[in-house]
Amino acid sequence: MKFLKHIFLLTLSITISLSNLFAEVKGESNKDKKDNSSIYSGLKFRSIGPALMSGRISDIVIHPENENLWYVTAGSGGVWKTENSGTTWKSIFDGQKSFSIGCISLDPQNPNIIWVGTGENVGGRHVAFGDGIYKSEDGGSSWKNMGLKKSEHLSKIIIHPNNSDIIWVASQGPLWSIGGERGVYKSIDGGKSWQQTLGDSEWVGATDLLIDPRNSNLLYAATWQRHRTVAGYLGGGPGTAIYKSNDGGDNWIKLKKGLPKSNMGKIGLVLSPQNPDVIYAAIELDRRTGGVYKSENQGASWTKMSDAVAGGTGPHYYQELYASPHNYDEIYLADNYMQVSFDGGKTFSRMNETEKHVDNHAVAFKSSDENYILVGCDGGLYESFDKTKNWKFIDNLPLTQFYKIAVDDNKPFYNVYGGTQDNNTQGAPSRTDNIHGIRNSDWFIILGGDGHQPASEPGNPNIVYAQWQRGNLNRHDRLTGENINIKPQPEFGEKTERFNWDAPILVSPHNPKRLYFASQRVWKSEDRGDSWETISEDLTNNIERISTPFYGSKQKWNNAW
Repeated sequence: MKFLKHIFLLTLSITISLSNLFAEVKGESNKDKKDNSSIYSGLKFRSIGPALMSGRISDIVIHPENENLWYVTAGSGGVWKTENSGTTWKSIFDGQKSFSIGCISLDPQNPNIIWVGTGENVGGRHVAFGDGIYKSEDGGSSWKNMGLKKSEHLSKIIIHPNNSDIIWVASQGPLWSIGGERGVYKSIDGGKSWQQTLGDSEWVGATDLLIDPRNSNLLYAATWQRHRTVAGYLGGGPGTAIYKSNDGGDNWIKLKKGLPKSNMGKIGLVLSPQNPDVIYAAIELDRRTGGVYKSENQGASWTKMSDAVAGGTGPHYYQELYASPHNYDEIYLADNYMQVSFDGGKTFSRMNETEKHVDNHAVAFKSSDENYILVGCDGGLYESFDKTKNWKFIDNLPLTQFYKIAVDDNKPFYNVYGGTQDNNTQGAPSRTDNIHGIRNSDWFIILGGDGHQPASEPGNPNIVYAQWQRGNLNRHDRLTGENINIKPQPEFGEKTERFNWDAPILVSPHNPKRLYFASQRVWKSEDRGDSWETISEDLTNNIERISTPFYGSKQKWNNAW
């Protein structure tokens, strides 16, 4: 009885405290109905993970004077800093308005000065935009937005090696619309003002930028004309090209000799660290074809070395080139499975990806160790100490990108489910009774692939719905671990169903066994997806996507679709 009395008094105390809190909140609300911040001031976000698969890395910089200090940027997760080679991390960009990062650079004269370009630098359908370029003068402790707020996707930042006031930026510009701030921009006053020197005001932006380490007036740039719509994606056009500047980026010369004459798509550039007269270019061509080209005379002429091109979901998602600082003609082409050449692009082999996530986007080397390589991919960060023979996963970066999330009504702690970008459909308890909180080991996998939108059954937390791209819906039983594919199928004689990359699902709150799912029409199931019926006609315009306008007009079949 004494124990029950204590419980009663504790409950009464909590009730009175909450009543007083609500009364205070109500009183403040009556005083100023326009200011609701006090209502939420007591709510604090807490991280529940996960880091077991991490997420998409967009850029990596290793400090030139301290190889244990790294800066890593994420497609959906800001900027992270480690001073002990990934043992611990600090998120240093949380207070800014953008979470999607395209690139990062350190000032050669003072590596404590950091420049960050927001808006991821790929052309994918799951890419967030940014609000310009940021600068930190204290190693990432504080930031200031330095303009280019309409750029949306910044791809490369170069700081003059001898003058910190001179900065060049490659801006891809808006992906889904015309205009914005796109092309190559130059500042001569430390980022206070910017001047566009290459590109246009409509569709042509810039995706890569190089500077000759021997001559700061000698620069190379790759422009990129691309446009994404709900119907499709066109990643090339007449505005895509390679340019050279001999006057510090004020004027540009279009390079042509030996380069493709057709429309080009995304281009990756890299200089040879051993001989900067040598430039490598990975060029996307018509309909996902392409090639790697090499110039040995500062871009005056080019030779096609091979037909290598990034694949996966398309070159728009990869195509960056990296050159080894230790070995001449050793280059890495970012791809679904990384391509490596040891002869300047004549032949490529696939990098060992065993025990490593694929979809590679960033590479960094250490000047002190030719066997070391650090790679960022859709699954996070991996490092190798034996030239890619073996990989070590850095499992403490909680960067998993979720399309959508759902919760169930499990007790005592409800579960959170998330459909992720390229990292399966994952789930975890919202809390645990472990003193260490929620750990990687508490997270579990429901289904593979890109996860997209999950759903749970009200009243029965053992039933979870998960999908991978293009409508591949599954019903998962948490008790048995069974997955059953319940994707709706067209009748015999009907055309293939047209599902979105991320198909919508809804579980009825009135009848938990009832599901709604959608392709170009809406489907309904009364038995958890074992059978389906359509309840709508085609709700789209049913137009062939290639007939829809890109760049404001219909485009030809032969192009970088």
